[in-house]
Amino acid sequence: MSETARNLSLEEMDRNSVIHPYTTLGDAERAPPTIIKSGKGIYVTFANGETLIDAMSSMNCVNVGYGRSEIADAISKQAHELAYYHSFLGVTNEPEVRLADRLLNGLLPENMSKIMFASSGSEVVDAALKFIWMYNYLRGKPEKTKIISREDAYHGVTLGAGSLAGNDVMCKGFNLPLPGFFRTEGPHHYRKARPGESERDYSKRCARMLEELILAEGPETVAAFVCEPALGAGCAVMPPEGYFDEIVKVLRKHDVLFFDDECITGFGRTGNWFASETFGFEPDIMTLSKGITSAYIPLSATVISEKIWRVLKDGIPSEEVPLFASGSTASGHPIACAAANANIDVMENEDLIGNSARVGAHFKKRLEELIGDHPLIGEIRGEGLMIGLELVADRETKEELDPEWDCAHRLVALCREDKLITRAFFGTSSMSFGPPLVMTEEEADDVTARVARALGRLTDELISTGRWKPRH
Repeated sequence: MSETARNLSLEEMDRNSVIHPYTTLGDAERAPPTIIKSGKGIYVTFANGETLIDAMSSMNCVNVGYGRSEIADAISKQAHELAYYHSFLGVTNEPEVRLADRLLNGLLPENMSKIMFASSGSEVVDAALKFIWMYNYLRGKPEKTKIISREDAYHGVTLGAGSLAGNDVMCKGFNLPLPGFFRTEGPHHYRKARPGESERDYSKRCARMLEELILAEGPETVAAFVCEPALGAGCAVMPPEGYFDEIVKVLRKHDVLFFDDECITGFGRTGNWFASETFGFEPDIMTLSKGITSAYIPLSATVISEKIWRVLKDGIPSEEVPLFASGSTASGHPIACAAANANIDVMENEDLIGNSARVGAHFKKRLEELIGDHPLIGEIRGEGLMIGLELVADRETKEELDPEWDCAHRLVALCREDKLITRAFFGTSSMSFGPPLVMTEEEADDVTARVARALGRLTDELISTGRWKPRH
């Protein structure tokens, strides 16, 4: 008998049937689910009729905004023509070929050479690790396998991607990280720099810490350094001045590949097509997801440089390694690739990359004007439409708020009461924004006003309960 026939509500069916990602499992039978019904532009409407501003593009991914018929029509057209065929053993389809060619000839860094598609960010991070290991294996360095990520990083949930996590919350209970995965310091100048240490000097120290780790493990065993150009789970932590200049020097010195995870920052989030352009570096391997289709349908990609491709091409096939044994049923899915092409059309036709840069600068400026001097605000940071706020107990000393108060998540909840969706992350005192790239300056002003009201209510709560009071 169907759930409907048993006269159950959607909420009851959800509680009885669904495990939600990143949810306290016991909450499933206590708290009712939030059911999203529709979306338009930067707004989403819940099943109860409530409409909110989604200042997170769901999960930093609905870049062209909700309700784009151009993408829906492309999905429908492709589904009627060819819904699916695999891409193994040289089989392909027109949308996949056109998308790969388009990305490599005009959007991605010039040194990028080949693309392999999948369905999720976690999948392509694991594929990137395989490419890295195969690259070293085929050039006679099979012991060069260790991977270094950063504190506060997020790279996905599969066993390989999960092992790159920079937060122990994402590893506990899963026997992660796997052997061979290591962390270096995440580059948050505001929080981690020494007193009086400039951004450039802090960048040099971060590079020294990376080099010390490489030397301690043995350069002959370290394969790659992986990073998000700007930390997503760290709530939009941006690299300090000169950071990538210093990091790349160390990587090149010790023959370590530079793995650039752009699953969040790609496709306009930081005001350029990719954050490699925003922050001025050239990676060896990249991963893409989220904004590639604005999440209208799952798609992701691993992109390798010509340097890596030359080794793989010359080394495969061989008797010992007859083929690159990786890929998935949905690799190069024609519907997903058609959606990506339509999505990029929208972004180009409406100059959403330029809009991200312009409106992002306006949004950040308005936040600074309206709440930048608030005693709870230590830092307002970001590039394009990837912006974060750092909450502090004392602006002068940068003293952190008591983590037991969980003020960042409380601020998110207060924003939610004002019909604004924002995000905090485990173990941080920060809140972030990543709205659709179609957001206007007027809408940014509205978001800023709602944040200011929520911050005012948080301040009143902390003072009235005696937990905090302004010190200066």
